[in-house]
Amino acid sequence: MSTSLVKPLRSTATFKEVIGVVGRRTFAAGGGKSKKGSKGGGDGPQASLLTKEVKSTTVFGANILKDGQDPKILPDSEYPDWLWHLLDKHPSLSALRRKDVGSLPYEDLKRFVKLDNRARIKENNSMKAKT
Repeated sequence: MSTSLVKPLRSTATFKEVIGVVGRRTFAAGGGKSKKGSKGGGDGPQASLLTKEVKSTTVFGANILKDGQDPKILPDSEYPDWLWHLLDKHPSLSALRRKDVGSLPYEDLKRFVKLDNRARIKENNSMKAKT
């Protein structure tokens, strides 16, 4: 019985045509015009409503409070000193191993211990995984 249904299908369309129609990605039918009051973007990007003066004095997107405002940009002297060192490069484990451990500053010594412990844990875990 199934062969009688397949034969008319084979005669009208090829397998590639059927897969092409079934596997083709389609989009929802829309009128092209958005409804009044609907969500979503308009026809294109809109011009920014903010002036350059406001853009240069405010950090937009930093507000986390519902009724709060975006914070103002302060002069560099108002920020703590540690802030300017956050992006400084730190020495790697191999660079710290080449140095004398006794002469390392406290911060580098802490980093050396942390990185060395991490490397030892990874090595022990890989050895356990192999057995």
